Amino acid sequence: MRAGKPRAVDLFAGAGLFSCAFQRSGFEIVRAIEVDPVAARTYAENVGDHVEIGDVSTIKPQGACDVLIAGPPCQGFSTLNPKRGEDPRNSLCLEAARWAAVMRPAVVVVENVPAFLNSSYWSLLARRLRVQGYTVHTFVLDAADYGAPQFRRRSFTIASTQTALPIPPKPKRTRKTVREAIAGLPRNPDGRNNHYAPAPSPLALKRMRIIPPGGDKRDVMKRAPSLTPPSWWRVACQVTDVWGRMEWDKPCNTLRTALQNPSKGRYIHPDQHRVISLREASRLHTVSDRWQFFGLPTQVARQIGNSVPPTLGRVVARMVLGLL
Repeated sequence: MRAGKPRAVDLFAGAGLFSCAFQRSGFEIVRAIEVDPVAARTYAENVGDHVEIGDVSTIKPQGACDVLIAGPPCQGFSTLNPKRGEDPRNSLCLEAARWAAVMRPAVVVVENVPAFLNSSYWSLLARRLRVQGYTVHTFVLDAADYGAPQFRRRSFTIASTQTALPIPPKPKRTRKTVREAIAGLPRNPDGRNNHYAPAPSPLALKRMRIIPPGGDKRDVMKRAPSLTPPSWWRVACQVTDVWGRMEWDKPCNTLRTALQNPSKGRYIHPDQHRVISLREASRLHTVSDRWQFFGLPTQVARQIGNSVPPTLGRVVARMVLGLL
């Protein structure tokens, strides 16, 4: 182990939750870059003022670091995206190799959705890192296995100058539930500390009243066809999580960027006729109540949905620490 704290640089830093996980695991984050100024403000408030607002692809790498972290945009690799592969942001993952060539970190960590590992962009990234002398390992980890009350599978590409294999810890025997996560919050969102949920429209309220715990749009289709739009019938049961209600005693499904829109996933409260609040979402993402988000509700939701849950981030950070 090197003397002092390992120095890390975070590309595509978002609101800073991945940086914070490394910081709290014994790393010093010396530089972070984020293109969204609102997310960068959240980062600066909670992690440090070393964050820069800018496009990673237009910034010149400088200096050196021990670890390079990168969480490039995942939308173009998601299996939920019918136009995946065509997203111009897909090539941004290659920035990790460009920065590594200059800064020469001992370890490079690239986080993305699992499907990223099957893409031509991942193959090109891995090839470029190997040319630079790195050994490349990949892992797919589920946040629910490591203390998060949320099923969230993510891939981690760990390129190291060491021959040792990074090994994740064994999954926990029990999984944290939605009930445990949001216990203690006011039952009705009061707006304080992002405990905010939009009021449903009259139509949305009618649908929510029909959906049982664990239910979804199929319950509306069966029980109230008049409340069912034509688009639901066209896709039939291909997408079942939309207008889904969470269950108290299970982890929730993956929280994405539109986590307060019931038409985008299983985001309805377990027994109230509303979507989850932003603070409930951050609890389900294992974010501390002390964490201060900035921005409009849609921007806060995007910051949560685009980030690595801190409990999972710390697992990865400890894996990396073992390689230094």
